[in-house]
This record gives sequence, structure tokens and C-alpha cells, in this order.
Amino acid sequence: MAPIQSPDLDRFGSRRSTVYAPEGVVATSQPLAAEAGVEILRQGGNAFDAAVATAAALNVVEPTSTGLGGDVFAAYRTADGDVGAMRASGGAPAEASLEAVRERVADGSDADPEEVSMPMHGPHAVTVPGTARGWEATVEKLGRLELAETLRPAIEYATEGYPVTEVVSAQWQHGEELFDDEHAREAYLFDGAAPSVGQTVRLPELGASLERIAEGGADVLYEGEIAEAIAAEIQSKGGFMTVDDLAGFEVEWPELLSTTYNGAEVFEMGPHNQGQIALEALNIAEEIGAGEHPYDSADRVHAFAEAMKLAFTDGHYHVTDPEYESVPPLHAKAYASERAAAIGEEPLTDVDVGTPAATGEDADTALLCVADGAGNVVSYINSRFAGFGSGLVAGDTGIALQNRGASFSLDPDHPNRFEPGKRPFHTLVPALARLDEGDWLGFGVMGGYMQPQGHVQVLANLIDYEMPLQAALDAPRWRYRADESLGVEDRLSTGIAPKLDRRGHDVRVLQPGLFGGAQAVRDDGDTLSGATEPRKDGQVAGF
Repeated sequence: MAPIQSPDLDRFGSRRSTVYAPEGVVATSQPLAAEAGVEILRQGGNAFDAAVATAAALNVVEPTSTGLGGDVFAAYRTADGDVGAMRASGGAPAEASLEAVRERVADGSDADPEEVSMPMHGPHAVTVPGTARGWEATVEKLGRLELAETLRPAIEYATEGYPVTEVVSAQWQHGEELFDDEHAREAYLFDGAAPSVGQTVRLPELGASLERIAEGGADVLYEGEIAEAIAAEIQSKGGFMTVDDLAGFEVEWPELLSTTYNGAEVFEMGPHNQGQIALEALNIAEEIGAGEHPYDSADRVHAFAEAMKLAFTDGHYHVTDPEYESVPPLHAKAYASERAAAIGEEPLTDVDVGTPAATGEDADTALLCVADGAGNVVSYINSRFAGFGSGLVAGDTGIALQNRGASFSLDPDHPNRFEPGKRPFHTLVPALARLDEGDWLGFGVMGGYMQPQGHVQVLANLIDYEMPLQAALDAPRWRYRADESLGVEDRLSTGIAPKLDRRGHDVRVLQPGLFGGAQAVRDDGDTLSGATEPRKDGQVAGF
């Protein structure tokens, strides 16, 4: 039998349709993970139990994008009608300081400590991971099952093995160059190489760590031998993190921020997440009537993109940990009205849309959305930031550590500057929308700084252009880049890109994988439905 051939990931032509189911739907970027969530629903778990099971499975079957060494956030609407959020995201080590990090980053080079930037990889990019306690808190507060039950599918995939899917295989190749750490190469490479499409892999070290968490709870990662392995790994590479940093981590339950957009109410995570950027862009877009332009027109793309450009300019400067720095109400309608006045027929040029971690602009994420027959809807998002995070794996735990700290600034005058215990600007943003009375959407768009502009486009497709749920995700996308170019997919309607170029936009055709990965579930009060991203290996599973 001939070997499985790697696909051309710059092209996708598969037909998808919206999935409908009576008792529950799970939408995510990997089929085995979606099935893990449905399995938990069948066993009597609710949407929150299924979300944790799906997230844990993604930790194994899509280990390039997510894991126990990262963070997790949720935005949800419960069967009782409560709207809320869960935030499990840690900060910088308590013993670190901006000056100390500068010195260690510059050490061994000719760089001036005052001129260096936060590194994208390595020990200084690692912040305290929130995932394990976030999963545990989710099931304890909102679920029906024990944490151990929700982790069982992930443990089985890790120990018994699974075949690697197309997109994940392509993403895994990044590890071949990234991993110079012995623990990372042993845990995630096979004879020094990433797995090929269809290759069956096992992750026994990660499976053992999951088993320990299932037996002893999340504390084993924050206070036991796993915590010691994490701290030792970071310190051995010159970092500052200690077991005390890990033990002191706590999950939070903040309120979501919201605005209205053309009759819908949209809920996003507040700072230190970038949800305010999506809300500000929606407010500006509404103010200038962006959704009133014909869909297949350059005017539509120009209007929405300019709204996004202003929101990025504001958010990439102001958004940070609100416990350390006051963040203005960028999502206020009045503020959007002021900002909208700057938008005209030509692209704005006196703005700075640069990202907090420009080299992580195309970082990926693992998003899942679940709705159940009781009325629970949850958008659940996990990530280590860039693929395989910092490039470090903690000892023999199989836990790859995130590089979320790369989003800090080492400029002492910047609101998002590095400080001990502080959390950096965070890209992860799960989202909800109430499209009508009793009509709830849980959604998100994975992919670094694509996320808020993906939110804007998916919502506009649904609200302004009345697309079916799957069509709203399939539609061609655009994105602003840190260099202020306007990326577009080559599937954009004929003539739009040249018109945008003549208008003054720096238009560049980009591969589909750079336009994020959306997932969505909907409970309209009568029917459950779900849609998944055609640019990923995704699947909607239901029953």
C-alpha cells in the first residue's frame, strides 16, 4: 500500500454544511477531540464536562497548539441563563524584574540590555501555566462529572496512540527546528523527526502526567513533583520561575465585557485579553455602516479593515494586566464614535497596528465550542501561544511550556511592560453572542492576532449578511498585519483585491492557514447546531 501523501495545505475544496443535533454539539479543530467531547456528553456530562474532555484530548492529538503548559479561558452561558467567564492564566515569576530579564537576555551577546526585546522562546518567555487548574475549576463549578472522568479519553490517546492528521503533521515540523532541549526532543520527536500524515504516535510521558492529575487533582502540577520539574527546567536554562510561583496560581471568574452590534449583543474577555479590540472594531464598524456595503465589494472590506486598524492601534498599546495598569474603556460606544471620524475613503496611515509580539503574529491556538440540550453554551480556548510554546519541556513530564511572556514589552514606559507577577497582553479570546432573544452563539477564531478580526468577520457574516453558520466560517477572510499590509485569501471575490490596492492598501495574497481557525455552536432555543473551520482538520460531532 502506498504511503499517505501530505496534502497541499494552501488549497482546500471540501464541502461542509452546518451540523444539527438534538442533545449536544462539539466543534473543534481535530476529529478525535470532538469525539472525546461527545463521548462525555453521552456519559451524562454537560457542555462544561465535554469542553474539558475535548480540551484535554487536544492537548494530546494537537500538541503543537495547546497543552498543560499553557493557559485556558472560557466564555459561557449556563442553562440557568447566567453569562460568565473563566480565566486561568498565570503571570511572570515573582523573582524576575524588567532589569534582570534585560540583563539575562543580553548576556553573552554584544547587545545593550536597554535595547533588547522579549525573546520569543526560552525560559524568560514562560509564564505560570493556568490550564490544569482551569480544567479542574470548570468541572467543579459548572460540570457534573469528576475531573478524572473528563481526562480519560486524552489519557487513552496518549498511551495507546492515534494517527496524526494533515494540518497537525504540518505544524509539528516546526518542532524539528525549535527543539534544542533534550527533554523536548525525547517527548515530541520520533527518531529526530516530526510525525508524517497518518503516522500513529504515542506520548507516554504526557499520558503519565495526565494520569497523575486524574488521580491527584490539578495540585500535582502546581505543588508536587511536576511543579518541581517545571521550575527546574526553567531555572536550568537561566530563568526565574519557582515552585512558589506555581503554587500561588489561582483561577478567576471575571465578568465579560459586552457591546451591541446591529441588534446582537456580543460578549468578550476583558483585559488582559484582546477581547476589547474586537468590541471596539465592531462599534466603529457599526458607526460607519460597514455592514451596509454589498458583500462582494471593496467598500465592505475597506470599512471593516479600517475599523480593525484603529482598534488594533488602541488595544496593542493599552491592553495589559489591569491589576498593574489602568486600561481605558476601549469598548465604549462614545469612544468608537470619536475614533470612527478618522475613517475616510483612503487607508489611514498615521496609525501603528504593530503587535505586542510581532514574531508571534501567526501563533496558533486550540479552540472548541460546545452546546448541550439543557441550554449550556461554552466557548473554550487553550494555547501555549506559538507552536510548542517556549521550546522547553519540563523534565520527563511531557509538558511543553508556553511562551506567553513573549508578549511583554521591555520598555519601562509601556503599559504592557514586564513586571514580577504580571500577566502579559493575551491573544486568547473565547466569545459569545446573543443574536436574538434565546438565540445564543458560542464562537471564536484561533490564530494569534487574527482572533479579534476573525470575530468581527464571522459576526458580520451572520448578522449583516445573514449567512448560515457554516457559510459564515467558510467565507474568504482578510487580515491586517503588523507591517500594516492587508492580507487576503485568493478566494476573495474577483476584483476586490485590485480595487483595494488602487485605493492605497498594501494588499498581499496569503495562504489559507494564516486566516485563523473558527469554531461555532448555536442554540437558537429550538435547535442545536455547529460549524467548524475548513482551513483546519476540524469536525463537528453531535448526538
